[in-house]
Amino acid sequence: MNNTVLIPRFLVFALPFALLLNGCSSAEKPQVVAETAPMEAKMETFSLGKDKLKDTLHLPAELVANQEVDIYAKVTSFVKDLKVDVGSEVKAGQLLMLLEAPEISSQLVAARSKVKSLEATYKATKASYERTVEASKTEGAIARDALDQITARKNSDLAQLEAAKAALQEIRAMESYLELRAPFSGVITARNVDKGAYVGPSGKGSQQPLLTLQEQKNLRLVVSVPEANLPYIDPTKEVTFTVRSLPQTTFSGKIKRKAGALDQRLRSERIEIDVANTNKDLMPRMIATARIPLSSKDSTFVVPKMAVIDTDEGIFVLKMEGGEMKKIPVKKGREQNGKVEIYGNLNRGDKLQVKAMPPMIGGAMMKK
Repeated sequence: MNNTVLIPRFLVFALPFALLLNGCSSAEKPQVVAETAPMEAKMETFSLGKDKLKDTLHLPAELVANQEVDIYAKVTSFVKDLKVDVGSEVKAGQLLMLLEAPEISSQLVAARSKVKSLEATYKATKASYERTVEASKTEGAIARDALDQITARKNSDLAQLEAAKAALQEIRAMESYLELRAPFSGVITARNVDKGAYVGPSGKGSQQPLLTLQEQKNLRLVVSVPEANLPYIDPTKEVTFTVRSLPQTTFSGKIKRKAGALDQRLRSERIEIDVANTNKDLMPRMIATARIPLSSKDSTFVVPKMAVIDTDEGIFVLKMEGGEMKKIPVKKGREQNGKVEIYGNLNRGDKLQVKAMPPMIGGAMMKK
């Protein structure tokens, strides 16, 4: 006896479709929950209040010497002797280099001789003048013309003597240029000549400076601060910074100078921080990362960053008013730790939407 059970053909095809529909209905249920939760969260509001954002601005900076000068020869000459080399520490007024110029020495000898000659001439003329004046006191002894002539000669000889002395002083000044002395205390960081080199003013025998002198015990940290951050800089706060060669060490200083104008190219203001470098851990031209504390002088409206919508239409927040969401245009200020400053037609205590998502724009719950 055959016990085979015959299943109708339409049941064979209907069973898989039934299983498929059952699976789809079970998969759709979590989606409804997932869409409902964000919609409820979007309606969450908060009360608007004022606060002060305190932030730290991180900017690249450069260390420069407090004083730095390239030393050139003032007159055309030759290097006679070098008293310093690269790395030499010098004091203000110390002799750095001795030059020689034979023509200056010859001019000095000639000028001295001329002064002595004119001094002798003037002494003789002055003695003659004094005798003539004394004799003129006797009526009729000296003619008036003779007295006038000797007076004019005395004045002329005196003028020539004064001119010769001035020329001698000028040559002595040129001779002093042959001694190059340090204008301030510092370190010699470059030497570009040797003994016997022909030197002169920049472009006339010296394409490069003879020596470069830097003051390294005191440095300046130079930072360019963008225009948007300038109102929040407090000069009384310390600025800290680090350098690449000493990442584990933090240095500090206070703002001492501000340019008071914006750089034409960077649209930023140059500020300088004085840095003591007694131990010479730092060097000029080091690149640093400066951390400048920023603070607000007045409190402003501060909201979560998610409460601000930035679209092509503009920047705005959603304000709950009369049971409806109203779009309020605002301007953004600084951002910090998920918060942002806003400026607009708002009042303390206004109810703003916490998560003002763009999909809500144009919905039934919001109006302009």
